Order: sequence, then C-alpha cells, then structure tokens
Amino acid sequence: MTLLILPEGTAKCVYAEAIDLNRLGDIAVTRASHVEPDAQGHWWADLSPVAGPVLGPFTRRSDALAAETGWLDRNWLTPSDT
Repeated sequence: MTLLILPEGTAKCVYAEAIDLNRLGDIAVTRASHVEPDAQGHWWADLSPVAGPVLGPFTRRSDALAAETGWLDRNWLTPSDT
C-alpha cells in the first residue's frame, strides 16, 4: 500500500486494510472510481471521480480492478507540481 504524504501534511492512498488509517488521525474516505459491468458483461473502470478516464472494456473484473489500481498509482497517487 502506497501512502502519499502531501506537503501540507495530509495523506492520500488507495484504500486497503494493510494499516489502520484511523491511527493517522481524522480520515475522510472518498470514492476514486467505479468498476462496473455493462449489459454485455464487460467490465469498465470509471475514474471520473478523480478526473480520470474510463478504462475498458475488460472481460474479467479482476483485469478492470488491476487497470484501475495501476492508473491510480501512476496518475493520482503522485506528488502534485501545483
């Protein structure tokens, strides 16, 4: 689990139960994406909650989840230049 500590002291991560985040202080959990099937049974990872793309289609949910996590790690869970 990657935990990014921002310069102002806040942290962000892709939620996992690897550590008890409550031990860090007050937390706010927000959704970064939605992984859902379509009517044909294909899986899509919609990253619009963090201004990202829609990834897919994938034949397996696990592939959509891996793509979702990969995109978040590369594009959202990074230090900002602003």
